[in-house]
Amino acid sequence: MNSIPAQEIKRRGIMAVDDFLDKGDVHVIRNNKPEYVVLTEERYQALVAEAHESYLARVRTSLVDVKAGRVEKFATADDLLRALDAEE
Repeated sequence: MNSIPAQEIKRRGIMAVDDFLDKGDVHVIRNNKPEYVVLTEERYQALVAEAHESYLARVRTSLVDVKAGRVEKFATADDLLRALDAEE
């Protein structure tokens, strides 16, 4: 991933980022650490769409499990937490 110091953006403006965006997402480095990521609108929309599809796939899988009876129901949240603790 490309990176650019925040000071460079301060000095040159958004054009400094534009120079890198053609090559992919850009990490903005602030205080020697990656602080932000800049990406194109197209890339952002693709990530949002992928996250949405992933969410739907998890819901579909859960519904299949419910219909197949592969779920366990708990009367209280405490019962659920105890069951989760027992698995560890």
